[in-house]
Amino acid sequence: MLGAGSWGTALAVQIARAGHPSILWGRDAAHQELLRRERRNVRYLPDTPFPATLEVSLTLEDALARCGDVLVAVPSQAFRATLSLLAGRLPAGARVAWATKGFEAASGLLPHQVAREVLGDRPCAVLSGPTFAREVGAGLPTAMTVASVEAAFADDLAQRLAGPHFRVYTQSDIIGVEVGGAVKNVIAIGCGIADGMGFGANTRVALITRGLAEMMRLGVALGAQRDTLMGLAGLGDLVLTCTDDQSRNRRVGLSIGRGQDRGAAERAIHQVVEGVRAAAAVHAVAERLGIDMPICNEVYRVLYEAKPVKAAVSALMGRDPRAETE
Repeated sequence: MLGAGSWGTALAVQIARAGHPSILWGRDAAHQELLRRERRNVRYLPDTPFPATLEVSLTLEDALARCGDVLVAVPSQAFRATLSLLAGRLPAGARVAWATKGFEAASGLLPHQVAREVLGDRPCAVLSGPTFAREVGAGLPTAMTVASVEAAFADDLAQRLAGPHFRVYTQSDIIGVEVGGAVKNVIAIGCGIADGMGFGANTRVALITRGLAEMMRLGVALGAQRDTLMGLAGLGDLVLTCTDDQSRNRRVGLSIGRGQDRGAAERAIHQVVEGVRAAAAVHAVAERLGIDMPICNEVYRVLYEAKPVKAAVSALMGRDPRAETE
């Protein structure tokens, strides 16, 4: 497991808890020493002790020398750099999976496209779905999706993760899973803004439903299957992120809706807020493809063009009537 933040730690714990040895590595050497000494991630998941079968590695070389497959859980802006560390170091036959969500900001590429550029033709998979790291760490019932065109790899990952309180579904639509994981964060910021402004449940559900329509339009244009976006990695993750205050993206939106500026709202989270960067990337990809994504566009304008939130609401509500299924 490469990435010792909250999500990487939770996944490493889950694999070990399911009875499979796991090795956790992160780039911060001091943090790794703390993880090894405390046998828990005091910074991000202090209430989740490490199982005996979870090892903390102090060097990437040591971790790779003793593993078969690699699972990456880092923010999207660190994904390419992390894969570049792997290039040339991976053992022959090692497969790579990731739980990273979002388009690459500079290129507009999805994670599997970045992986192909950096690592070449190697079996890969993506993990996604409606999951909060704290709840996985606490062993609360959870379900998620593993997608790979290599069915055996998806099945292997599902077996390693599955446990009495952790259910894993497999499929082959990597694009759909990745698009869902990127767009839902942008919509969650929009829902947070609306709730921060004092709007009600009607508004929130409208944003989720029409946000799903935007997710589907973009996903299908990129080659995703519509059914994927109605599943755990699409609708499921969207509802979770838009409605629960464990979501960093929703909390940033709440602060902005209450009048705080973007920078202050982000700093208050003390962790990476993927939706802020995803808003710019989704906006750029949608413009390039000519995809109508009005909610995502207004979130982008609030975040990057300092558009007043009331003006963004007026822009959305003032659009001409149209058929719902367009």
